[in-house]
Amino acid sequence: MITIDNYLDSHYIHRSNWLRATVLGANDGIISISSLAIGVATASVTRDPILLATLAGLVAGALSMAAGEYVSVSSQTDIEKADIEREKQELEEMPEAEMKVLAQIYERRGLKKETSLQVAKELTEADALGTHTRDELGINEISQAKPIQAALASGAAFTAGGLLPLIVTLFAPVSQIEFFLYGFTILSLIILGAVSAKTGGSSISKAVARIVIWGTIAMGLSALVGYIFGVNV
Repeated sequence: MITIDNYLDSHYIHRSNWLRATVLGANDGIISISSLAIGVATASVTRDPILLATLAGLVAGALSMAAGEYVSVSSQTDIEKADIEREKQELEEMPEAEMKVLAQIYERRGLKKETSLQVAKELTEADALGTHTRDELGINEISQAKPIQAALASGAAFTAGGLLPLIVTLFAPVSQIEFFLYGFTILSLIILGAVSAKTGGSSISKAVARIVIWGTIAMGLSALVGYIFGVNV
């Protein structure tokens, strides 16, 4: 039975924050570490340089992803907080003007003018700041930025994604390591695309196609760099 407390359980929007960070981290981990390994492998005849570059890239990449996600999402949080404080000040200094703006928002959504004003009054009396934050600024609990959650999801996902190419560099034959990396990476990207699409309720075929195409381009260009500038290491 659907109630006000569980109506979002069957929807996907509440997963958007952590799902975006997770998919970004895993995709970056798989593609960037595989591309790095392929680039070094095309210029190397031994395993050690490939393994060292892959391990260093995995550690640096995971920390960079987590830090970058935290900083960027924190910037979004700072903007949201600044806007909320500004809205609070405007409500104190010009409540009537703010009331009219709120009523106009509801009117543009389809309510009659009288109904819009009545709704604006009642919601303002119940929670003025929350109402204006949600309906005027578009900030709510679902969309609100969560820096720590995004950083942890992104860093952990990058590590998980980057472990596969690391395992390949450990066990695959050096002479054919580029092909093993490409094959296992494409397989991982297909799985990631399918899982992310299923979790987000979107088209699996579209998600798989775009993630595989861009992954192939990234690895191809990395291999090209290795061949062009490669000196046996």
